[in-house]
Amino acid sequence: MTFQLEVQSKTEDVVQTLLQLHRASCLEKLGDQTAMIAANLQSRLARSSFDKNCFQSVAEKPHMECTVEMVTPLVSNPGHVCITDENLYFQPLNGYPEQVIQIKLQQVRRIYKRRHGLKPLGLEVFCTENDLCSDIYLKFYNTADRDEIYYYMATFLENHITEHTAESYMLQWQRGHISNYQYLLHLNNLADRSCNDLSQYPVFPWVIADYGSSQLDLTNAATFRDLSKPVGALNKERLDRLLARYSGMPEPRFIYGSHYSSPGYVLFYLVRVAPEHMLCLQNGRYDHPDRMFNCIAETWKNCLEGATDFKELIPEFYGSDSSFLENRLNLDLGRRQNGSLVGDVSLPPWASDASDFLEKHKAALESPFVSEHLHEWIDLVFGFKQRGSDAEAAHNVFHPLTYEGNIDCDSIEDTDQRIAMLTQILEFGQTPKQLFNSPHPQRITAKFQSTRRSSSITSPVGELSPASPCEDSSFEDLTDESRKLAWANMGSLKASSSCRMHKEAVTGIAVTRDGASLFSTSLDSTLKMFSKEMDFQRSMSFSNMPLSSCLVLADGKTVACSSWDNNVYFYSVPYGRRQDTLMGHDDAVSEMCWFENRLYTASWDSTVKVWQLDSNDSSVKRSRFDLLAELEHDDGVNTVGLNAAGTLLGSGCKDGTLTIWDTSSFEVFQQVQCHTGNIHHLAFSPDSRHILSVGSDSCMKMTDVQTGMVISAVKAEEEQRCFCWDGSSALCGGQSGDLILWDLLSNTVTTKIPAHSGAVTAMWMNELGNTVITGGEDRQMFFWKVQS
Repeated sequence: MTFQLEVQSKTEDVVQTLLQLHRASCLEKLGDQTAMIAANLQSRLARSSFDKNCFQSVAEKPHMECTVEMVTPLVSNPGHVCITDENLYFQPLNGYPEQVIQIKLQQVRRIYKRRHGLKPLGLEVFCTENDLCSDIYLKFYNTADRDEIYYYMATFLENHITEHTAESYMLQWQRGHISNYQYLLHLNNLADRSCNDLSQYPVFPWVIADYGSSQLDLTNAATFRDLSKPVGALNKERLDRLLARYSGMPEPRFIYGSHYSSPGYVLFYLVRVAPEHMLCLQNGRYDHPDRMFNCIAETWKNCLEGATDFKELIPEFYGSDSSFLENRLNLDLGRRQNGSLVGDVSLPPWASDASDFLEKHKAALESPFVSEHLHEWIDLVFGFKQRGSDAEAAHNVFHPLTYEGNIDCDSIEDTDQRIAMLTQILEFGQTPKQLFNSPHPQRITAKFQSTRRSSSITSPVGELSPASPCEDSSFEDLTDESRKLAWANMGSLKASSSCRMHKEAVTGIAVTRDGASLFSTSLDSTLKMFSKEMDFQRSMSFSNMPLSSCLVLADGKTVACSSWDNNVYFYSVPYGRRQDTLMGHDDAVSEMCWFENRLYTASWDSTVKVWQLDSNDSSVKRSRFDLLAELEHDDGVNTVGLNAAGTLLGSGCKDGTLTIWDTSSFEVFQQVQCHTGNIHHLAFSPDSRHILSVGSDSCMKMTDVQTGMVISAVKAEEEQRCFCWDGSSALCGGQSGDLILWDLLSNTVTTKIPAHSGAVTAMWMNELGNTVITGGEDRQMFFWKVQS
């Protein structure tokens, strides 16, 4: 039986190879013909230039022009491109499809550099944010010309809409600002996939595994394909055969002899709407009727069981145009062996028609199950499981020719061999450009809304549990809505009062829960107490060394102050005196945080110490503080912060290292070399999924807690010293004294508010987000209110 399976597998491999060789020979002939035509066209291009009479305005100033080709599937149209201070023009040599194509630079929304024929020569321009197809795709004859026009256009792009990175799109997707479909579309664009290049056509996943039921149940996990595995690994029996062959294969080894995306597969799906492309690829003939795209269920079955069929889907399966599933052109696609004509694609029983199929298919892509698991498929196709040992462990290894950079065709001196190699690569299909080198974060879904203390280091963000209704839920909803409203209007902050009571820079601000009293510490070694009207009430001095931070303990009657003299002082508000001193470090205490009778103290002695207050004694006495843990670092710790549930602790060091600790086990969960210098401040997002940090390198970085990936990084014009944030926006205190409001989804500054005459060194915000207090190097404190 094993011998028969091996023979069958080898036979199918031979058949597939012969088919590929046949197609390759057709493409090679086509390439030779194209090369001959191109030589003639080049001489004509050299003798002509762009006709400047085509300018829309006589006032336009040309920046540059050069010869290019406009790329469409299987066809490149030569001509001249000219870019001015207002428009991008392309004038085809043959006047087709128009005498001149014009794109206003003010309307451009996205531009992408592309690989074309494995060379960095392509440029694709979009005038919309989410469309699948571009407005023009140009292939240049040298990279310098392409880059010159790209960077010139980018200056207009920056004036109108921010150019996004994979990380910024990831953040938008994680938080639900863009759909799964939109995110996959953006990733394909960033990975050089284009509808104008059949060898690099956008790739989308199969998400449904049930094509036989009469009803599609999107609440049943069995309805869906396992997105953590490539198509070739979904069938264990087939995978075992492939792995057996792989283990005995000489170098270069590969598990799969065909790719999941190739020109042949794209046209397999699109033959009913683009028959001319298949006829071109198949030397004037359609494929055999029984090998055509006849039935979705059969296609899925073959992808699971076929020895050489591992193809994924294309974006059209999740669009709104169902014409690729219907033979509206009445094409003569042949007759199958069972006697039936090849017509419309047969649909699953749960779809009433092609439009209904697309609607339900789109719903499946956006379903909670796919949203929770899509990151696993992204790891395979665009991420860290695409190459190397991680790819091998995930059974995701394809032929070396499919990977970018593995073959340098220009180094092949023999012209015929070089053309044959390029043809083979383009025919076989190409793996997308790798966008991520570490595990992709999971999407934040509505299913998980609350966190509780983690019992194990394996639950990094606390074990996520479905939110349960409680008697305070309506109040929490109201608070959440009030907070959202406040952040929506954060740019309207107005200073309502101010005072200058310190002799040096303010280092910390704390407010009692009822808001009746506020406290500030300073480099002048004093703790000041104010009323909510900013009226000065008390001043306390504990030592002759600066105080670095302060916080109000849960009892509302005790203020803890950290000092550069290595101590923490506890001040009793009712008694108006120092109550006790905690001597716990060998160097300055830089910052503190508090949660449920636990005090966390950070120090420049490279430790964070965790102290437990006896819950049976509500008073603060040094003898009642027990040292629970000492968290070691490689450099001085400058800042610490807890997530809302108290399950995670973040610490930032002078060397730029960000460490995330599990507070139940006191083990390191993530450690990231986040900044190139001192980390000034860090804080978790309200949902505990991300941690934001700012440093002396003027960078503001967002790190995913689950994976340790820095998913957003922006270099500001100046150092950001402190901030408050809601997960999507951040109000920062800058080195110049301004309050700077950042939109973290686009990494842009939305508002600058003049505040202090020196750096903003401390900031406090109330739970509703409508009140802010800041302190600065100018010794001043400002009380701010959001204007509704």
